[in-house]
Amino acid sequence: MAYHVPFIDPRSHYAKLKPEIDRAIIDCLTNGDLVNRHQLKDFEQHLAEFVGVKYAVGVNSGYHALLFALLGAGVGHGHEVITVAHTFVATVSAIVHCGAQPVLIDVGPDFNMDVDLIERAITPKTKALLPVHLNGRVCDMERIFALADKHGLAVIEDAAQALGATFDGKCAGSQGLAGCFSFYPFKVLGGFGDGGAITTNDAALARMATLLRYNGEDRATGEYHYHGQTALLDNVQAAVLDVKLRHLPEWIAHRRRIAAAYHQGLSGITQLRIPQFDEARRQDIFQNYVIRTTVREPLRAYLKEQGIETLVHWQKPMWEHKRLGLAVPDVPETLAICREVVSLPMSAETSEAQVEQIVAALRAFFSTQP
Repeated sequence: MAYHVPFIDPRSHYAKLKPEIDRAIIDCLTNGDLVNRHQLKDFEQHLAEFVGVKYAVGVNSGYHALLFALLGAGVGHGHEVITVAHTFVATVSAIVHCGAQPVLIDVGPDFNMDVDLIERAITPKTKALLPVHLNGRVCDMERIFALADKHGLAVIEDAAQALGATFDGKCAGSQGLAGCFSFYPFKVLGGFGDGGAITTNDAALARMATLLRYNGEDRATGEYHYHGQTALLDNVQAAVLDVKLRHLPEWIAHRRRIAAAYHQGLSGITQLRIPQFDEARRQDIFQNYVIRTTVREPLRAYLKEQGIETLVHWQKPMWEHKRLGLAVPDVPETLAICREVVSLPMSAETSEAQVEQIVAALRAFFSTQP
C-alpha cells in the first residue's frame, strides 16, 4: 500500500541531490573509472577525516568490514568473540566465518551492550570484544576499553548504524582497533547499492584489509599475500557516497531535530518507552527511532490504518533460526526487545509535520489503552 508517511523516501532523497549525484556517476562512466580509481581513494580519505582516524578501507558491505577487521585483529579458530544478542546476523556471521565462536550477551535498556555482563563472559579463549552501536547510539566505550585493557582484548566497533555518533566527543569507529560501517541504502550514509568501510589507526590492519578485499593481491606489485575475497567498494558507489558525505552533518542535525520532536510529543505516554535523548557524554544520530510497547501489533495495525509505515527489526532472535547453530543465551532484555520494539519513520526526508501526525496517531491509540 501507499503510505502517507513512509518509513523512508529514497526517491525524494535522490531528487534533492540529483545534480550532484548524476554528475558524479556520469564522470565515472565517461572516464571509465569503474574499479579502484581516484573516486574510491578520495572517499576513503574524506571518510577517515570525518571519523577522525588515519585510514579508511572501502569494501562492498558492512559484513566484509567486520570480517576483515576481525581477521586483522588475529581472530581465528579456537577463539571466542563477545558481542550482543540483539544485532543484525552479519555481526555474528563475521565471527563464525573467522572460525571463532560468538559469545552472545544481553543488552541494556538503550539496546547497547550491557557492560556489567562482559567480564563474566570472558574466558581464556576470548580474543576480542565486538560492541554494536545500535540505532545511532555509541556504547559506553570508557568502560569497555577498561575491561579490554585489563584482559588484553582487541575492541572492534560495529558502527554500521552510527556514523557521526559520538561518545565523549569521539566518533563511533575511531576508538577501537577498527570501526566497521555499512552503507546499505537506508543507513544515515547510504549508497545506491550496498557498501561498507573499515576505519582504523592501525597501518597493518588497513593494509591487510586492502589486500583481502582484492583477492589478497597487492595491486602495486601483483603479489598475492592471502586467499582473499572479491569485496572492493565499487568506484561508482564510492563517488556517490563521497557526494553524500558532504551532506552528512546537516542530515544528522535534521535527525536530531526530528528525534527531539518525537521526544517532546511522546513524553508522558506511560504505556510507551522512548529513546534517551540529549545526554552530556553522547550525541546520538538516530539511525532509527525505536519505541517499545507491550501492544506492538495492535499499534502497528492502527498506524497502518492511518497511513503511517513502521518496521520491526529482528523480531525473531537469531538463535531461534536453528540452522545457524547458535547456543541459546540467557538474554531477557533482548527477548523483551524482540517482542516490543517498533521503529518509527526517521530519515533526512522525515518532516516535523509528519512527526506531528505520527505523535497525534500514537496519542490517539494509547488513549484507548488501559
